[in-house]
Amino acid sequence: MIIKPQKKISLFDIKEIWESRELLYFFTWRDLKIRYKQTVVGVGWAVFQPFITMVVFSVFFGSFAKMPSDGIPYPIFVYVGLLLWQFFSSSLFQVSNCLIGNQAIITRVYFPRLILPFSSTLTNLVDFAVASVILVFLMFYYSYMPHLVGLLILPLLIAVTFLFSVGVGLILASFNVKYRDVKYILPFFIQTLLFLTPVIYPPSILGKYSWLLAFNPMTGVIKAARAALFGAQPINWFLLGLSSVAAVLIFVVGIVYFKKTEKYFADLI
Repeated sequence: MIIKPQKKISLFDIKEIWESRELLYFFTWRDLKIRYKQTVVGVGWAVFQPFITMVVFSVFFGSFAKMPSDGIPYPIFVYVGLLLWQFFSSSLFQVSNCLIGNQAIITRVYFPRLILPFSSTLTNLVDFAVASVILVFLMFYYSYMPHLVGLLILPLLIAVTFLFSVGVGLILASFNVKYRDVKYILPFFIQTLLFLTPVIYPPSILGKYSWLLAFNPMTGVIKAARAALFGAQPINWFLLGLSSVAAVLIFVVGIVYFKKTEKYFADLI
């Protein structure tokens, strides 16, 4: 029997992933245990990184540079952006390297390869949930009560971030199998993209050129999260719609390209 991957996504792939859901759970749990193995703080590191980054940004950009924050206290303004950004950037980095990191199992046994990028993203979703606890405390500290719309729209924002990070990650993961330069270029790309995303500043700071940020799907996600949670500004549904459509298209392109190149993975990796 010769097992050949299909070149395009089909209902069979979805069925296969569903039948392998226990394997998806195993990979997710394995990644979590490896990440926090032999650490004193454990899963607390998921909180430490965005919290310390928020403090540093608040001191330098909020206090010294007087960065505008749309009438929202700068620490909570930047922390919302950092939460979503960390989920996106961590997922993008890990999905892009998931094939290389699982080289041994890919070359020895068959299983739905799409499980690897999905499990990497689910691991970061756990970190996102843990780090969100700090956001709850910050909202209480600054006397902000979350709006009902904000709580209802949050799953949509997480879904858009998931689709965008996995879509781009699948394309880069396929390239990474053949060209290992991706592993070295990606950190620089993510660092640059941070300053092209309104994490530490509002889009309005760019004035008439703020529309350029609309090409980045994370712009609509982060802006909608701040508007929904704090109510300082109305939600820009048009911008969020553009981000959602772009994320879905990128996800579909990533899946198609991943399936098209999947048959070469075991040979090239």
